[in-house]
Amino acid sequence: MAIGNVSVVLVHGAWADGSSWSKVIERLEGQGIRAVAAPLPLTSLQDDVAALNRTLERIDGPVVLAGHAYAGGVVGLARADNIKALVYVTALAPDESETVGEVFYRAEPHPQAPKLAPDQHGLIWLPDDAFPAAFAQHAASQELTVLRAVQRPISVACIGEPVGRPLWKDVPSWFLIAEQDRMISHDTQQFMAQRMNARVHSYPVDHTPMITAPDAVTNVIVEAVKAVSAQ
Repeated sequence: MAIGNVSVVLVHGAWADGSSWSKVIERLEGQGIRAVAAPLPLTSLQDDVAALNRTLERIDGPVVLAGHAYAGGVVGLARADNIKALVYVTALAPDESETVGEVFYRAEPHPQAPKLAPDQHGLIWLPDDAFPAAFAQHAASQELTVLRAVQRPISVACIGEPVGRPLWKDVPSWFLIAEQDRMISHDTQQFMAQRMNARVHSYPVDHTPMITAPDAVTNVIVEAVKAVSAQ
């Protein structure tokens, strides 16, 4: 099936940057699919939505928009007319009037999940020992070294603001459930995916499958791209 002119925009979550998608970008490009990683400032939910919209303005043609973790809240607020599908990669999907924090803390945290608290600047950093324990327990040691080194803190303002009507109510969505996620409860992921009537793919992967299981992530995104191309 021809994939046509569908582009993929990839949105990173908290404690990460666009490089977290590098393996998926390589695989998408290998299948002839243009991929762009949108940079988020992680300073407030509205700042992040505005940054994503600026990236979307630069892209012609239909878009599949994929978000990881916190970025699920961001992609749900994007409003570009060319967004034709959403892909949630173990991502948070708040409904209207909910906050990202409310869905994140909906279930009891995993025993190895880090205790998170803002610093004096209102920024939440991930403790170094949380990367191998909960954030990316399947990652290689060199990958963990890079993840720790490039981590970007997230502002409390990102997770405490109620969202408007999410885009997943209006466009088709896919959801990759990470069965071994220690950051976002597996039960919470199932609840969100069912609530949004997403096409679900469930894998025994950790919180960062775009790093530790990039083929699985790529396959879900390509499925969405093909569905959009066939429209």
